[in-house]
Amino acid sequence: MLDADSNSRQYLHTERRALLPETYRQLKANMPPKKNVGRAAVVNPPIRFETVRAEQDLDQLMHEEMPATCQTVTQFLPDRAQSLICENDSPDIPFRYSINPYRGCEHGCAYCYARPGHEFLGMNAGLDFESKILVKFNAPMLLRKELNSPSWRPEVLAISGVTDCYQPAERKFHITRGLLEVLAESRQPIGIVTKNALVLRDLDLLVPMAERNLVQANLSITTLDTDLAQKMEPRTSTPAARLRAICELSARGIPVRVMVAPVIPGLTDQEIPAILQAAQQAGARSAGYQLLRLPLSVAPVFTSWLAANFPLAKNRVESLIRDTRRGQLNDAEFGRRHLGEGPYARSIHRSFRVFAKKLGLNAPMPTQDNSQFRPPRSSTGQMRLF
Repeated sequence: MLDADSNSRQYLHTERRALLPETYRQLKANMPPKKNVGRAAVVNPPIRFETVRAEQDLDQLMHEEMPATCQTVTQFLPDRAQSLICENDSPDIPFRYSINPYRGCEHGCAYCYARPGHEFLGMNAGLDFESKILVKFNAPMLLRKELNSPSWRPEVLAISGVTDCYQPAERKFHITRGLLEVLAESRQPIGIVTKNALVLRDLDLLVPMAERNLVQANLSITTLDTDLAQKMEPRTSTPAARLRAICELSARGIPVRVMVAPVIPGLTDQEIPAILQAAQQAGARSAGYQLLRLPLSVAPVFTSWLAANFPLAKNRVESLIRDTRRGQLNDAEFGRRHLGEGPYARSIHRSFRVFAKKLGLNAPMPTQDNSQFRPPRSSTGQMRLF
């Protein structure tokens, strides 16, 4: 015998199934996306290289029966890379060579421009990018081999140009530290790009390199609002921890540049003066910024995140993004993609320029020394004759 509650639930199921298909689709489309504990992505966009996709089928459940939150466990997969140093010829990126110890990033930033790269691996740009991390276990060995190549001409290497080299996986695998050991041995100049205070773990390697003018650090701060950061960048260091990292790095003689990146129109752009002032007080020497860009499958991930976390602000933020991107959510043109264009983009640029100059953060970083490079010891132990 069914109790009253069961009878009511059975009636609701029957009522839902009696809805016209189009009406049911409209109701389902208006349901807010479900949040995943510790993750920013609330959707898994279709992989653009595949014609078939898998979707979770919850049609047998009423909306109120669906779990409000769920949890995705991070998987670490071996990346059998055959090379490590990547070259780019982009005119709006300030480095030519970069190395990346990981593919995918557990930081899970809702706006991350690197998300579409996971689609080349047959994985989606949503939760897969945040939870299926490829680890280059052989990265230090590959770097040692490539720095030993007679064709290598030393110039600044960026770590990382794509996903964060100090993401949570680094606490377990120490791949970035292994790379730093090779770089320190070879006196190779580097620029570190991160938003994680874990960089302080490697001060014992970074300080001697800084004394030889071989290292600079670039710390990204998107917002000073801890609550917003937790929603938008769920597994990064808190804004306060990043400021402490700037302070500690600077105190130990390591030049630090703060990156206000990305600036999100209508959501974080008003924080530019406060971020610059906090970074300057912490010891940053210089500053830069980049406007939010939403290439390919990043757009549905970010807009779904907006709908789940800031439903009332979603339309306004999207409208302002379009105002800076010729009516679109993204503009891939070199020279425009990092700064945008239009009145709103120009107002952001002017605001940044005025406050950076006022705080003394508009000076270029010191030039690093390439002349000290020496090939590292070969992984076989064999010394070079020439």
